[in-house]
Amino acid sequence: MSTNPNSSDFSYKKYSLEQLDNWVNDAVNCEDLTPEDIYNTVIKCVDESVKYHKKYYTKSVELLSLLKGNRPVNLEITGDYSYDLTATGEKMPAHSKYYYDYDRNDPTRTNPFEIPDYTEL
Repeated sequence: MSTNPNSSDFSYKKYSLEQLDNWVNDAVNCEDLTPEDIYNTVIKCVDESVKYHKKYYTKSVELLSLLKGNRPVNLEITGDYSYDLTATGEKMPAHSKYYYDYDRNDPTRTNPFEIPDYTEL
């Protein structure tokens, strides 16, 4: 295997691992570095790599979504969309037709959805 990147038999995997081996040996043999320095540098390097790839992953997912026909939703409110019933004189209904006066947190409640047991007649 060649160490020349332009060679046809160059192995980037082998080259990268050799460089890592050289770096670790250099860092361990440096008198000014502590194990914590080496550890923190490796953590920082991996963290930066994760952030870099996450940024471009997110960007790629958004682009793919657009290409598949999904459009981004603008959630910015640009006007007053409040609904004022007092201006028209209308009254707000007490409840919708789907409202049940049922509090699931009340331990003494009766369950309006419970089906009676007709076998106990």
